[in-house]
Amino acid sequence: MHPMLNIAVRAARSAGQVIVKNFADPSKVETMQKAMNDFVTNVDREAENVIIQTIKKSYPDHSIVAEESGLTSGKDADYQWIIDPLDGTTNFVKGIPHFAISIALRIKGRTEVGVVYDPIRDELFTASRGAGAQLNGYRIRCGNAKDLGGCVLATAFPHRHRHHYQSFLTMFNNIFQECADIRRAGTASLDLAYVAAGRMDGYWEIGLKPWDLAAGELIAREAGAIVTDFAGGHNYDNSGNIVCGNPRVVKSLLAKIREELPESLSK
Repeated sequence: MHPMLNIAVRAARSAGQVIVKNFADPSKVETMQKAMNDFVTNVDREAENVIIQTIKKSYPDHSIVAEESGLTSGKDADYQWIIDPLDGTTNFVKGIPHFAISIALRIKGRTEVGVVYDPIRDELFTASRGAGAQLNGYRIRCGNAKDLGGCVLATAFPHRHRHHYQSFLTMFNNIFQECADIRRAGTASLDLAYVAAGRMDGYWEIGLKPWDLAAGELIAREAGAIVTDFAGGHNYDNSGNIVCGNPRVVKSLLAKIREELPESLSK
């Protein structure tokens, strides 16, 4: 295993212990609102601190971008860790057992290591660039659907970008007419990991942040999926607009998404 992947796994498991302990005792959870429909808890921050401390112990000169604490510049800017300590905070707060820790490492701007860990199910999704993707140590591959017929897809409502709601509904309607069903589970990193494992055939979403997708998109790509923005390019890290699945599914999704797509989302 890539030595930096080992550290990411160690950090994710340590954060998972913090999250599970607090999930079992909701009285200790303090919830604050960062913005409309955007929440943070003391558990997010505690888990993030555990991850950062684990990484810094082994790699004190690396830079870190974390959802709650932002950018921590290191002496070696070529190495940047991207952390979401609790992806699916709303699920966590509501007692819905579907959330994950997401940790990625970029070296000179290219994602080399990705970990998505579901501490409730003890499912560890991992990938190193060029070495494939794994779930709990076993190789995973994305599904082999030839089109949207029979596909189960994942998405999320643009609850933080409600000005795109009508455009999203158009996409949803176009896609739903062709596929078998659509799931909305509330954790982007797990949506991507589920595509990697073949549990979902495809996924699309509007307005993600880098820490939402950095680890999951590498895991999906190493499992044979492709990841694009709504234009079929690679600007998803900047736009936050993402489409994922095997090449045929992505082609079909993009065709449906582009129908009546406004200029503001054409990237």
